[in-house]
Amino acid sequence: MKDGAARRGPVLDDEQFRRLAEYGEVEHAETGRDLYASGDDFYDFFLLLTATVDIVRDATAIEPERLVYQGGPGDFLGELNLLTGQHVYLTARVVSAGTVVRIGAVNLRRVLAEQDDIADLLLAAFRERREVIRSAAGSALEIVGRPDDTETLELRTYATQMLLPHSWRDATSHPGRSLMAAAGLTVDDLPAAVVHGSVLRRATPGTVAQALGLTYRADGRPVDLVVVGAGPAGLAAAVYGASEGLVTVLLDQSGLGGQAAKSARIENYLGFPQGVSGADLTRLAMVQALKFGVRIHSPCAVTGLDLSDDRRPAVLLEDGVRIQCRAVIAATGARYRRLDIPRWAAFERAGCIRYAATELDVRGCENQPVTVVGGANSAGQAALSLAARGATVDLIIRGHDLGTRMSSYLTDRIRAHPRIQVHTGSTVRELAGDGTLTSIVVERPGGRHDRLACHALFCFVGADPVSGWLSDVAKADDGFILTDSRLPAGSSGKPLPFQTSAPRVFAVGDLRSGSTKRVATAVGDGASAVSSVHAVLADD
Repeated sequence: MKDGAARRGPVLDDEQFRRLAEYGEVEHAETGRDLYASGDDFYDFFLLLTATVDIVRDATAIEPERLVYQGGPGDFLGELNLLTGQHVYLTARVVSAGTVVRIGAVNLRRVLAEQDDIADLLLAAFRERREVIRSAAGSALEIVGRPDDTETLELRTYATQMLLPHSWRDATSHPGRSLMAAAGLTVDDLPAAVVHGSVLRRATPGTVAQALGLTYRADGRPVDLVVVGAGPAGLAAAVYGASEGLVTVLLDQSGLGGQAAKSARIENYLGFPQGVSGADLTRLAMVQALKFGVRIHSPCAVTGLDLSDDRRPAVLLEDGVRIQCRAVIAATGARYRRLDIPRWAAFERAGCIRYAATELDVRGCENQPVTVVGGANSAGQAALSLAARGATVDLIIRGHDLGTRMSSYLTDRIRAHPRIQVHTGSTVRELAGDGTLTSIVVERPGGRHDRLACHALFCFVGADPVSGWLSDVAKADDGFILTDSRLPAGSSGKPLPFQTSAPRVFAVGDLRSGSTKRVATAVGDGASAVSSVHAVLADD
C-alpha cells in the first residue's frame, strides 16, 4: 500500500472470491486504463485477479491529486454509490496490467440477494470506504459558505444525510477564501458548490443533487411501489417492500430521516439501550434500503397523484415526470411550525433560529446562552444535548407542567440539570439583536415581561401535515390523512390497515390522522403497511 492510501478494510477469502467471480466476466486491463473516472454517471463492480489499481481523488483548484487506496490481486473495487446511483467520486487507474472480473449492476444485485455472507462483507466495506472518501474526495463536491447562514446549513445537512463525500470550507477562513478566488466566487454567490469542477452559485440541495445524478431517472423497470417521504415510516416501508420483492422507489423533498434525523439522541427506541442519534439511525436505514435495491431520490418534490387508473396510480413530480406504479405509500409527515413574532424570518435567515439539534445545529453554541421552545420530547432532547455541550439553556413551555407531553426519563434529567432553567406558563414575545440574535423577551404568567440573553433559539412547537399533494384523498379537518377505521362512513368495502380513501394509496407515520408521534410507531406503520400493499396487489 502506498503512502497516504487508506487501509484495506474487509476482505474476501479465496472461496468467497471464486464464488463472487462466477457472477461476472473476465477481461484484461492495460496499464494506464481508467476502469472508471470521477464524474462518470455509473460504474461496475470489479474483482482484481492479477491487476493492480490506484484509487485517486482528482486534483482540485487548491489541492493536488491524492491517492486514496491501492487495490491488488484478490481485492475488489467499489463503494456505496454502486447502490445509490450517485455519480462517481474517484478515479480507478490501472497501474499494473492484468486481469479483472467485471460485475454489472444487475448481477451485483443478484449477489446481494443470493449470497448472504458476501453481501454482509461488501456492505460493510462499502460503508467503511464511504466514510474514508467522505474526507478524501473533496474534488467531487466542495461546499463553501458562511457557517451560520441558513442556506449553508441546509446544504451541509443534506450532504451529511445523503452520505455525500464532500469537503466544507468556511468562507471566512483561508481555505474558503482560496477556493472562492480559484472558482471566481463572491460573497453574493454563497453558499456555493464545486461539483466535479463545475461551479454552482447559490447552491441548493436540488442543484447539487442534479449535478451528482441523484434526481429521479427511470431505469426501464416497472415500479411496484412508490414511497413518498423518507422519514422512519417511509424508510421502513421501503425496506420491507423491497426485501419482499417489490420494485420500490423512495422519494423525499428534502433529505432522509424526516424529523427523526434531526433528533440529537433517541433513547427509547428498541435495541439501542445507550441511545442513538437520529442521523445515525437514518444512515443505517439508508444502507439497509440500498441493500435490498430501493432506488432513493432526494430532493425530489412530489406535487400530486393521478388516480384516474384505479389499478395504476401515478405519482406526479415537480419537473413534470410521472411515475406509474401499482401502489403508493404516503409518509410525508409534518412541517415545523414557526412562532408569530416580529423579525422571526430575518433571524431564521441569519441562522439564529433552528428546528433541530443535530451535530451541525448545536455547533457554535458551546458556553453560550440558548433558548429551547417546546414541551414535547424533541424539545427535551434538544435541551439536554445543548446543555451537554456547555450551553446555558432556557426551556420555554406554554403549559404549566413539564411532564404533560414529555417522557419522564427526560423531565427527570432536565429538572436535575444545573445548566437548564425551565420556564413554565411562558411565551416568547420578542427577538432582539443587530444582525444576530442576542436576547429574547418572555411573557410570564400575570403579564410580566423578562429579557433573557440568547445566542440561538431552537423551536419545537409542533408541525402541520404535509398533505397538500394528496388532494383527492380524504382528510381530517386538521389536514391529516384518514385511514382504515377513520374513513368516512360509506367508503366502499372494508378498508385494509393504513388504506386511504384511494384503494391503492396508503398513509403511515405522522401524516396519518390519529397516529402516535413516536419513531417506533412510525417504523411499525411503514412495515405493516407493506402487508396491506401485498393484499391489494394479490388481485392483479
